[in-house]
Amino acid sequence: MKSIILIALIAVAFTARVQERNMAKVQADLAKSTYGKALLHLVELHSMAGGPVQELIDAIEELINDLEEELEELEFNFQVRTNEHNALVVSLEQDIQDAVIDVNNTQDTLDNLLYPRRAQIQSKIDSVVGYQEENRKNYDEAILVREQEHEAFEAQVAELNDATASVDDALALLASLTNPSLLQIRRFQNTLKNIENKIKSRSRMAPMIKALINLASNQNFSNQDVLKNIVDALNEFRNAVVDQINDLTAQEAQDVIDHEAYLEQLDDEYSEFQRQINRATVDLTATNEKIDSMVEFRDQRAADQKQYTAELELENNTYAEETDIYTNTKNEFTRELGVSEQALALVNSVDFSNIQV
Repeated sequence: MKSIILIALIAVAFTARVQERNMAKVQADLAKSTYGKALLHLVELHSMAGGPVQELIDAIEELINDLEEELEELEFNFQVRTNEHNALVVSLEQDIQDAVIDVNNTQDTLDNLLYPRRAQIQSKIDSVVGYQEENRKNYDEAILVREQEHEAFEAQVAELNDATASVDDALALLASLTNPSLLQIRRFQNTLKNIENKIKSRSRMAPMIKALINLASNQNFSNQDVLKNIVDALNEFRNAVVDQINDLTAQEAQDVIDHEAYLEQLDDEYSEFQRQINRATVDLTATNEKIDSMVEFRDQRAADQKQYTAELELENNTYAEETDIYTNTKNEFTRELGVSEQALALVNSVDFSNIQV
């Protein structure tokens, strides 16, 4: 019996010594942190005041519960933030991709459609303007040629009218000849020479007047048959001159009609060229406006891409910082929770009246 009691006393003593060493270790661990020191002060003050141990236990357990709730809330809030971050990253990456597609598609449309179309329209306008200039050149040349032709016509008619007047003078002179003197014959011959000089450029009339001159030079003007032959020849010549005047006048009238028709044709062509230029100018204006609109859209989408990229970089940096804060806060809460649990274990020990900080 005595040996049993002795063994029990030794066990109790050994247990007490082990508990004392454990309490010392816990106390040393708590003293390593500011939060642990604060709990040790709380335990020391409670011990000095002699308050109920259960109150201290309840206070520490409430503190542990608060820490667990804060840790749970931290986890929840960070998960919500992570979900928001992931959603925002997906959205921004999609916005960036859409902006890149818009920029590339717009530039492709400009390079392969609108810029070539503008160049084509401008080339067409330049060509038609060239046609217009050539048209006006032809118009001015046609007017100049017509004026020259009309002047030539008037000169020819004037010459032929002079020749006709000279023929009339010759006929009048012949009509007055009954017994012509040498002077009158010379005067008649000079009249024929004058007619020849006036129409010498007219190859059609020249042989006829030449024959008359020869006839007048070799004939006896006192012979009435001879005079009649000369008068008949002069009348034939006069009729030929009048016919030529009529032909020239008719041709001039036709030339005027043809000239006016040609000018009208040139005016119609010019008007058609102008209509083509007007239509092309409208197309060019619309194309330029479309180009300006698409360039503005391209530049805006390029700016959007730059903005979305900056927002994505900012979001990633912000989330990285928030992750660091979350990790540090979680670690701190975890440490404080461990310290609180150690303090609770200390309070639940057999004796903590000799605890000092």
